[in-house]
Parts: sequence; structure tokens; C-alpha cells
Amino acid sequence: MLIQSIRISVTNLTLLTLISLNLQLPVFAQNQPRTSPSNQTPNSGALPQLDSTYNLGTGDRLRLDVFGVDKYSGEYLVLTDGTVNLPGIGTVEVRGLTLPQAQARISQRYSALLKQPVITLSLIEFRPVQIAISGEVNRPGSYRMAGVAGQAGGGDGQLPRVTQAIQLAGGLTKAADLNRVQLRRVTPNGSVVTLNLEELIEEGNLNQDPILLDGDSIYIPTAVTIESAQIRQIVSSGLVSPENEPLQVVVVGEVFRPGVYTVSAENDNSDPPTVTRAIQIAGGITNSADIRNVEVRRITRNGLQTTEINLWELLQSGDINQDPFLQEGDTIVIPQASEINPAEVEALATASFAPATINVNVVGEVVDPGILEVPPNTPLNQAILAAGGFDSVRARKKEVELIRINPDGTATREKIIIDLAEGINNQNNPLLRNNDIVVVSRTGLTRFGDLTSEFFRPVRDIITLSAFLRLFGGN
Repeated sequence: MLIQSIRISVTNLTLLTLISLNLQLPVFAQNQPRTSPSNQTPNSGALPQLDSTYNLGTGDRLRLDVFGVDKYSGEYLVLTDGTVNLPGIGTVEVRGLTLPQAQARISQRYSALLKQPVITLSLIEFRPVQIAISGEVNRPGSYRMAGVAGQAGGGDGQLPRVTQAIQLAGGLTKAADLNRVQLRRVTPNGSVVTLNLEELIEEGNLNQDPILLDGDSIYIPTAVTIESAQIRQIVSSGLVSPENEPLQVVVVGEVFRPGVYTVSAENDNSDPPTVTRAIQIAGGITNSADIRNVEVRRITRNGLQTTEINLWELLQSGDINQDPFLQEGDTIVIPQASEINPAEVEALATASFAPATINVNVVGEVVDPGILEVPPNTPLNQAILAAGGFDSVRARKKEVELIRINPDGTATREKIIIDLAEGINNQNNPLLRNNDIVVVSRTGLTRFGDLTSEFFRPVRDIITLSAFLRLFGGN
């Protein structure tokens, strides 16, 4: 009965040993990612699998457990010559061996000292790997990356992955192409695999985030165009630098204050500033702006990249991809429209990228004529009231003239029958645009009086001069 119990214990121990061996490293099955042939290089191919085939090397830390012999158990480092120095048997060459192969070799050496030794060998800390990363990352270069240590006899250790290397290199730039990331590995065939990080972000496909081995290099290509949806994926993925520093950008074209601006995110949130945020800081769009064909020009490592966005689509359907995140050095170009649809003016005036105020010049027979700053979508009646209203004696209150500068530089003049009690409508009380001129004319009687006054002014001047001379002549 005692012998049977001992046999069961030994059997259980052997089973536990096998389980421990299988749990030393997680299985990183690296099937070849789904890529189109055009994205593969001539030497492309699947990377070698890494599970129990991990080859030991200098810097790996091992845990040796010899059942029943505590003095031989402990943690040991693989030395620069590829050996481990173990008590009782001295140095054992393990460089280039897998964990099961190293365990078998060590067990064979201990069999000279122990009868049927029961040995468990665990990898508790991976050696650092030297990798290189280039392309669309903030700090390209060469990096030394250490693996995550596991528990002794556990197996929850992990080698560094591609995404960790990207984060170590300062994160992706917003010009990165997520779909064509290349991982090159030093092998006899010069293996190159094209990774799709978009699949990793959207589907959690870990095959697109393989582990790294010593000597690997990663290349992040530049996107052919500025894809707003992909830029937002990059920002939300955690693969960019967490620091949200203000950006210097250029805004030119149909805005009120073209120039170079330092732009930061609105409301101090974690997202980078967008195109509409930059337009706001530049004073907003003018009446002549063509918001359907706004251009974002970006200098990348491959040269100038230009992408068109449609801000009208943003207003109509809420397509946030029409308001892309900006990157340092971007230029935003707002072209001039050949014509303006009057039906769109009201919607544009209330947009976030519209100016906060517009200038309207009210001249003629009002109490306080001059240039007024009024909110967008101010109607004609409101502008006249803001100028103090009609001059009660001189103003022609039935009709005013509206002069408007067109995008092509021409001007239109329109007579408007006005009623200050009228609601907003295009015929009698239209909404005003920036730089509109409202002319309030004189009444016929006032015009006649002014003309008569001008006609008799020389006579009045002579009489005044004569009276002046008599006054001094009398003295």
C-alpha cells in the first residue's frame, strides 16, 4: 500500500512537472498576417513561431528546482559565455537550447550525482533585446527592451511586443500608416512581415502585435493621404505620446486673421487640436469661404501631403472625420468660393468655425452711424437699431439701401422696403453678412433743405463777413 502511494505521488509530480514546463511561456502563435501581395517585400514571409522553441541566451534568468535537494535549487543567470554555473555539477552550456532541451541536459548531468533526479527548470526573466524602430514615430532609433519577469515556476513572463516598442519610441505620429507596418527579422532568408495594426485596434488580433527578438527592426511607413478616421484610431489607441503640447500651424485663405498660430486642444482635453479649432483662432471663415474644399497640407518624411476636407459635410451630417486632428507644422488653406448659396449662409454663421462677430457699416441718417460689431446672423432691422435707430427728422424710414461685396470683388446694391417691426425674412429684413453696408437716405424735404442751404451758403458767408467788418469798423 505504501509503495502504491509513493508511485502515485511520483506520477503526480511528473505530471506537475510537465504542466510547469508547458506554462513557462505563453503560446505566441505567429501566423502570417493578412496582407495584400503589393504590401509584401520580395523576402517577406511568416516569422518563426515562438512558444516552447524560445532559445536561451546571455541574460536569461532561470529557476532550477531539484526535488528533495534544496541545496541544488535556486535562481541562476545565463552568463556571457552561454553557460549556467550550477552547484554540484559546475558549468552547463545552455545557449541556443530551448527550455525543455536545457532541462534534459541539466537532468542528465545531475544523474551522475542523484538517482533518478526530478528537475524543474523555469524561465523567470527574459534577457533584454536590442531592436531598431524607424519611420513615423516621434523618437526613431535603437532601443534595448527587457521582457517582463514571470514568477518562479510560473510562466506569466512576456517578451516585448511591437506596440511596446512603438510606445518606447515616443508613439506614432499622425502621419503613420497603420496597415503597412513592417517587421524585419535577421534570419537566413531575411524575413519581413507586414503587420496591420488597424486589425489589432479594431479586432484585438494579437497576431498583428508579435513578440520581438534580438536584432528585430520595425518600420512605420507614412500614409499616402491624411485619413481622418485612421488618425482618430491612432489617437485613441494609446500608441501616441500622452503629452498634448500646443502645435504651431498656419491658417491661410478665407479667414479673418490669416497667419501662424499656436493651437492647443479645446477645453484642455486629451485630444489634439482639430482643423475647426485652428480656424476659430484665426478669426473664423469669411463670407467668401469655400468650406467644401478646405485643404490640409502636411510635411511628412516622404514630402508634402495634401488632403481635402468638407466642412459642410461636418455641419450637415456630423461627420467628425471631416475635422481631422492637426500635427505640428500643418497648413490649412480655405479657398474662395466662386458663389455663395444664400440658403447656406445662416447655417455657416452659427458654425463653430464662424467668426464670433461680424462688421456692418450703417451710414446716413441714423443716430450713431459707423461700423458696428454685431453677432453673425444679425438681421437688417437689428443693425439699424444698434446704430441708434433712424434720425427722427432727417431719415427716410420707408426704404434703405443694402450694399454687399461679392466673392468675386463686385458689389450689389439693393433697395429694401423696411419695417422695424418685421421679423427676419429675405425680402424686408434679411440677415446681414460681414462688411455689408446699410445706407439710410434723407427724406425729400431734408434733401431739398440741404440743397437750399448749400445754394445760399455763399450769400450767408458774404453777409457774415460784412457784419464782421462793420463790427470792427465801428470800433
